[in-house]
Parts: sequence; C-alpha cells; structure tokens
Amino acid sequence: MSDYIETIGCFDIVLDPYNGITVEKNTMPNSNMGFEKNLLHLINYCLKKQRRLIWITIDITKSSFIPIAVKHGFEFHTCEHDYVFMVKQLVKDAIIPTAVNHTLGVGVVVINENEELLVIKEKISKIGYKLPGGHIDNGELISSAVARETYEETGIKVEFESIISLGHFYPHQFEQSNLYILCSAKALSYNININDTDEIEDAKWINVYEYLCDENVLEYNKVIINAALNKNGFISKNLESFKNIPKDYELFFPKK
Repeated sequence: MSDYIETIGCFDIVLDPYNGITVEKNTMPNSNMGFEKNLLHLINYCLKKQRRLIWITIDITKSSFIPIAVKHGFEFHTCEHDYVFMVKQLVKDAIIPTAVNHTLGVGVVVINENEELLVIKEKISKIGYKLPGGHIDNGELISSAVARETYEETGIKVEFESIISLGHFYPHQFEQSNLYILCSAKALSYNININDTDEIEDAKWINVYEYLCDENVLEYNKVIINAALNKNGFISKNLESFKNIPKDYELFFPKK
C-alpha cells in the first residue's frame, strides 16, 4: 500500500499503511499562490477520503511555503539542513510517529596481535586517553562508521567484528538522547597517522593490561575492554529473507 501513487492537483501523493498521505517533494509548485491553491485542494480531498495525516516536505529553496502550511494547520515534525518535514493531523486520534529524539555514536575497541589497545587523546578532553569513535552519520551503517571513525582519528584501517555494548545517555547534545554503540574491530594496519588533526591531539598503541590497570581510566572503558577480550557481543549476520530488501541494513545476533 505504501507505494500507491495518485495525483491530486499538482501533487503526486503516496498512501501509507496508516491511511495517511505523503506528498512527493519533487511535485511542489513554484509559486506561493500555486502552493496554497493546491494545498487547500489536497486538504479538502483528504478530508472527503477520511485520510488521517498529510505529510509534506518543504525544501529550503521554497521556504516561503512554510508560513502558508502553518496557516492551514501544518506543524513541524523533523528537519535537515536543507528541508523541513511538516504534518497536518486530519483527525484527533491520528497517531504521529515520534520525531527524531536521539543521536547515534560509536566507540571502537581495537586490540592487535601484540595485546596492544588503540587509544586516542582529544584536544578538548581532560580525561586522558580513550577509545576512538564519534558520530554515526545519517544513513551510515554501524560497521562503516567503525571503520571511518577509526581511520580518521588514528590512520589505522580496521574491519568490524562485533557489537559488545550499548549505552544510553540523556541529556546529550541538543537535549536529545544519545545511543552509544561499542564495537570491537580487527586492525588491518598498524602505523599511526592522525587524519583529524583538528580534534585529535594524539593516538597510540598501549598494552591493554597496562591500560586496564591505570587508575585514571574510566571504569566504563575497562568493562567494555574486558568484554571485548572475552569475545562477548553480537556479530553481523545476513538472512536470506532480507536479501532483496531495497535498503541498507545490518542484523546482529549473539555469538554462539
């Protein structure tokens, strides 16, 4: 049902499984007058059809449409740097999914064959050496973020192995929750070469047991590293039934 497309006025609309409609963003008119005329026609059509919600994306290049949409009952839902996603509730009990309310971060445990742990020191941090990691970019797979962040901060190429811990922190940046995904990874190179010199002051290999005995290391990091040493965690696995899904995805299951 979610791929059903109909044209109402100038808008192509997609019907979702919850009896709401989404306006295809590439069918927006060019003028304020045209937008308002077509929007009113769409609202009336949806009311007659007893639709529950109308979702519409307004590009930053057409930001003059925003006050028009607000005038006709649309509210802000989510946004990115170049668009606003707005919704109009057509019936009182229509359920509007929660807007984005968290950020995603990844931390990486890399222990080489010499029992050395890869650690970094940030310029803005006062807690000493910590695990490499950072934000997972929008649309980025966890395993890709593991490899990218480690390479940017240390110059070390790694291969994702497993998820070993999840942390949830609130409040975090922008008063949102933060989901922190701790992973283990295999080193594919060994020479330190910091790429992100604006944020990273130092990176080095250190004996993992020496690091675990350091009183200045956070207990949280020690628990994570011990879990990695014990080979605990969730590994990535592909399922045949997911093979033809037109999406990027990763599935993780406990190690046997």
